Amino acid sequence: MSKVKYYYDSETLSYRKIEPKKGRTFGFILLSALGILLSGLFFFLLYLNLPYIETPKEKALARELANAELRLELLNKKMDQAQAVLTELQERDNNLYRVYFEANPIPDEQRLAGFGGVNRYKEWEGFDNSNLLISTAKRLDVITKQIVVQSKSLDEIAILAEEKEKLLAAIPAIQPVRNEDLTRMASGFGYRTDPFTKARKFHYGMDFTAPRGTPVYASGDGVVTRADAAAAGYGRHIRISHGYGYESLYAHLYKYNVKKGQKVKRGDLIGFVGSTGRSEAPHLHYEIFKDGDKINPIHFYYGNLTAEEFNELLKASQQENESLD
Repeated sequence: MSKVKYYYDSETLSYRKIEPKKGRTFGFILLSALGILLSGLFFFLLYLNLPYIETPKEKALARELANAELRLELLNKKMDQAQAVLTELQERDNNLYRVYFEANPIPDEQRLAGFGGVNRYKEWEGFDNSNLLISTAKRLDVITKQIVVQSKSLDEIAILAEEKEKLLAAIPAIQPVRNEDLTRMASGFGYRTDPFTKARKFHYGMDFTAPRGTPVYASGDGVVTRADAAAAGYGRHIRISHGYGYESLYAHLYKYNVKKGQKVKRGDLIGFVGSTGRSEAPHLHYEIFKDGDKINPIHFYYGNLTAEEFNELLKASQQENESLD
């Protein structure tokens, strides 16, 4: 039942019924219909654009995603820099370090090899940025493997360097009698005239003439294996084993400054020039052995002679004169 409304008429001094106007009722109906239509249109447009409307949580996630993409780009740039440094180190390793220490270079196939077998990157599939994630993970794995290969190579080089250092210290490399103490270099390696028989025979060492008591020095690091006069012809003599197949001999000594089993360093005083054994005058007879064979000592003076001094010694050693033992 519709509600009836009245109003007070001051002229008649009575309440009269309010009669609704037909035009106003129609306008109200039309306005209501228009409001419903606009509301429907608004909600329809809202529904269509619902996927494009972000909630605060979605906005926060979008910011995190953009930040992650930026970090991945920065990581790739850092990997570019790391790869450039690593490539430079690999080139130096192959073309310098490994060449110097006589080690075979590491082939690129071994340095740049990736990872085969199962799909290592399956966990990164199915994302909007899967390609970026997978490519970054692959690059990181390859660089990590290259670093491991390079690290092992440098470990090997360090071992080779230590061995090389020991070898260089062990090889006889200095003249056993100082130049300022020498009278002259009397005889070299090769055929010489025997001072006693006057026959031509092979002289297996070098003779350095010097006054009796002149210091004699170890030409390389090693261990004294003999310091006695038991070998025929050598008189009092010293033998030093340097390792790596090298051995040196110092003969006709006046006296020793070392004993058998003693470790010596290059330049240590081991004895004094004399004329014991089969010797015509005070001098040092010096020999070098490699793997048991006697070799020319002239090639082992790079440690303490200048180029000019070496050339003079070389000329003197090549003269076919009379030896002193």
